[in-house]
Amino acid sequence: MTTARYRPTWDLTLDPLVSCKLCLGEFPLEQMTTITQCRCVFCTLCLKQYVELLIKEGLETAISCPDSACPKRGHLLENEIECMVASEVMQRHKKLQFEREVLLDPCLTWCPSSSCQSVCQLKETEVALPQLVQCAVCTLEFCSACKANWHPGQACPPQENNLPITAFLPGETSSFYKSDDDDGPIKRCPKCKMYIERDEGCAQMMCKNCKHAFCWYCLESLDDDFLLIHFDKGPCRNKLGHSRSSVTWHRTQVVGIFAGFGLLLLVASPFLLLATPFILCCKCKCSKGDDDPFPT
Repeated sequence: MTTARYRPTWDLTLDPLVSCKLCLGEFPLEQMTTITQCRCVFCTLCLKQYVELLIKEGLETAISCPDSACPKRGHLLENEIECMVASEVMQRHKKLQFEREVLLDPCLTWCPSSSCQSVCQLKETEVALPQLVQCAVCTLEFCSACKANWHPGQACPPQENNLPITAFLPGETSSFYKSDDDDGPIKRCPKCKMYIERDEGCAQMMCKNCKHAFCWYCLESLDDDFLLIHFDKGPCRNKLGHSRSSVTWHRTQVVGIFAGFGLLLLVASPFLLLATPFILCCKCKCSKGDDDPFPT
């Protein structure tokens, strides 16, 4: 063994191990990543999976520090994200950022034509009023308020509050004239109005922003519907997206949990009643001892 390769055993303990706040594992520094803005440290694998998940869901264009108790509320820089994810994931992130900028800018709007993906400019002086907009690419003339064909001297047709955001975003599904809103892939949370995309899965949705549970089809609240009775009747009957056996198993688990808590409380209540006098007695003795300035 050469001296260049030899390493004393006591030197192994000098390598610092840093704890990751996401997976709670301990790793050497070379396997950790530090966020520039807030200096929070996470293992590279966890941070990579966290960033990819947020980009896939498309709900956060500014990716924040995974630590909910981060004192500086830091965000990952674009170059940090680019070094962490694949090129196609980064392209999706940039696309979502651009679409959100257009959505939030009152002077910009998307061309409602499904075959056109251009951004149109509105007149700043009349941005609050319906105005004629002509797409510079496809020359389509449409109303800035309702995105329908320009209708001079006529009021905009009434719109539903749950109009999917795809009516204002580019792509093949962005046609404003789509009549079936229930099939739209993106809707607003009925409580906080955050945009939510449903790629697949059941119709029981939970908003990541406000934790509100609701039905995807009719937007009715499911916060107190632990047994999912909502999908047994009405227009949303059998639209949950799960088999009858899985729904029955879910309800059995919920009932079992409540029954278990009730049984535990029933069994423990006699012991609590017996222990109450002793607890009160101990408190009385402690209070008497504190009031006596000259204990014997």
